[in-house]
Amino acid sequence: MAARPRVVVVGARLLGCALADELTERGWTDVTVIGDAADDHPGLVFRTHADRTLTAFAKYTVEKYSGLDGQWCFNPVGSLEVATSPKRLDDLKQRHGWATSWGVRGYLRTPQECADLHPLLDEARVLGGFHVPGDGLLHAGRAAEAQARRAKGRGARFAAEEVTAIERSGGRVTGVVTAAGRFRADIVVSCDGRLMDLDVPRMPSTHEYALTAPLPELAGHNDEHVQAGHPVLRHLDTGMYVREHVDRLGVGVTLAADLLPALRDAVVETTTTVALPGTPDGRPLLGEHPALDGFWVAEAVRPEHSAGVARELARWLVDGQPSLALHGCDLARFAAPFTAEPVRASPFHERQIALGAHFGSAAGWARPERYCDNRGFAPGPGASPPEPPKAVLAQIAAEAAVTRERVAMFDLTSEPRLAVTGPGALPFLQAMTTSDLAKAPGTATSTLLLGEDGGVRGCLTVARLGDDRFHVGAGRRLDFDWLRRHLPRDGTVQIHETTPGTCCLGLWGPLAHEVLPGLSTADLSAEETSIGDVPVVALRLSTVGEPGWELHTTADFGRRLWDTLRDRGVGVAGHQALTSLRLEAGVRTPGVDFTTEHDPYEAGLGSAVRLDKGYFLGRDALAGRSAATVSRRLSRLTTGSVVESGDPVYVDGRPAGYVTSAGYGHTAGKAVAYAWLPVEYGRSGTPLQVGHFGTRVPGRVA
Repeated sequence: MAARPRVVVVGARLLGCALADELTERGWTDVTVIGDAADDHPGLVFRTHADRTLTAFAKYTVEKYSGLDGQWCFNPVGSLEVATSPKRLDDLKQRHGWATSWGVRGYLRTPQECADLHPLLDEARVLGGFHVPGDGLLHAGRAAEAQARRAKGRGARFAAEEVTAIERSGGRVTGVVTAAGRFRADIVVSCDGRLMDLDVPRMPSTHEYALTAPLPELAGHNDEHVQAGHPVLRHLDTGMYVREHVDRLGVGVTLAADLLPALRDAVVETTTTVALPGTPDGRPLLGEHPALDGFWVAEAVRPEHSAGVARELARWLVDGQPSLALHGCDLARFAAPFTAEPVRASPFHERQIALGAHFGSAAGWARPERYCDNRGFAPGPGASPPEPPKAVLAQIAAEAAVTRERVAMFDLTSEPRLAVTGPGALPFLQAMTTSDLAKAPGTATSTLLLGEDGGVRGCLTVARLGDDRFHVGAGRRLDFDWLRRHLPRDGTVQIHETTPGTCCLGLWGPLAHEVLPGLSTADLSAEETSIGDVPVVALRLSTVGEPGWELHTTADFGRRLWDTLRDRGVGVAGHQALTSLRLEAGVRTPGVDFTTEHDPYEAGLGSAVRLDKGYFLGRDALAGRSAATVSRRLSRLTTGSVVESGDPVYVDGRPAGYVTSAGYGHTAGKAVAYAWLPVEYGRSGTPLQVGHFGTRVPGRVA
């Protein structure tokens, strides 16, 4: 590809113009933007989100659009979310915690303060609110035009054409076809989602947006230029949002007249349908499509995230990787069929149902979260597991205790698995991972995937089963996409996903060796053997702090493996017990506790890095780094009660970091959490507090 490739951006609305601006600013000036420039949206900007990356997108969008030339593109009237129920008020307290963690200035407000901020509110209906002064209104059309002007000034071209086809050759995009002709391209970025014949997990939604006639209460309050002066109002219990249009109100989803008395007699002049992009998990879709090289996707992006997404995508294209952690937005995170509901089941599913399993969804798989009867005596096919919270916690605690005291098995089938084979398999894996894999067959190694900047992309378990045969286990599909994109083109390495045709049980506990006395107890061993008449790959490793194995077999033997272990007295445990045990054992989770924004030494994973083994991807970036040079550290905490991911951490009364994962260690008898903290606060014994739903929970660094 040329140093400055030909880029075609499909979609000339806000996101497409933002991307053209960001690309040309970085020196990629051979950019053509194709499509309709019309952009009509209510333009609400709420920056605070549970996801740190989405908040960062919105923060940059506000920063950039506040400084664009011409008429205002962003009006910082602020936002006000109100609660009319105790539960919603607790939710707003949690949002305030997220804002504190992610560096967004926000305030919890009393009912009177809410009414002062938005006089149209009925104060008697409100229990409280969350006010973010820097939020506001985005004028999408103006922002798109301003960025298009800047991009054109650097050489970008715009064509108001309709795309009719994407040209490709040899698995790579080569151009875009319109009614007016063909545009050659090395890279095509789809920003509108209307043209592809490639699978993309879209779940769009719509709602009605009503514009009232002029209201006496707003007469003389705003002018045509500013349009609005009061904060954007949102009431999540009804889904309603409200913004001012000079002397009118724009109301989305529903008209809650009991909350805004001015709406009781308001006349609705126009109603339009607002289409919102969506995905199964509610996050954007970004990245290169796995089925077509050079074809990039930037879809399901809300206007409030547009500039932030465009900047990261431009960094990804120009520099080879983004700066923010995009694992939650990466297109490769999904597996077809694209759905938020579980559509896959392991071979153990019927057995789990008989034991009263409660299921959750993990990458489209039905994964047992907990069971009804840990001893394994089926309560009957029609029985329901206990629902009261105390009974649920007691069940999770019982499953954890069985693992610590005896032995239990966990369904790990949803965790992705690969077979890497061929004469080039070892050199390939050596170059892609941080540990030394040049070991004899029969060994397993825990290792890392890094980006060029040394950030941790993921954790792998690599088991060498033969000279040219490797079993690779990972926590996320993104790891396998990363490996696939770096495959050598000489055919010496083959990668096959084995997840759909295999299954896995984690067998852990102090009595695991009594259940399977014939298996190796050497740590990190990997052996192909049999359990009864079931062929398995047994990996001697654990994520719960107890000895045992991961037992892998083909799907057709899955139920037989389950029954064999049950006949030998093995209990069952679900994912919630595993999470509790993991926290107690100090096992960190990629994409949750650490991301591409962190290096191995910051994340406490330096033991998986072997700089002396020779080249591997990201090695050069680690030069001069060590556990002694870091300025921040992933720290393990104990807290007075259970806190949650995203909660802010305070030291000496000031925000100092944020929680990544947390839960109750049932066998340890205490609440445990992981948090990112400056290194000076990461020393064992440091007292701290965690903001949790408006309270300060005492804790300390473990």
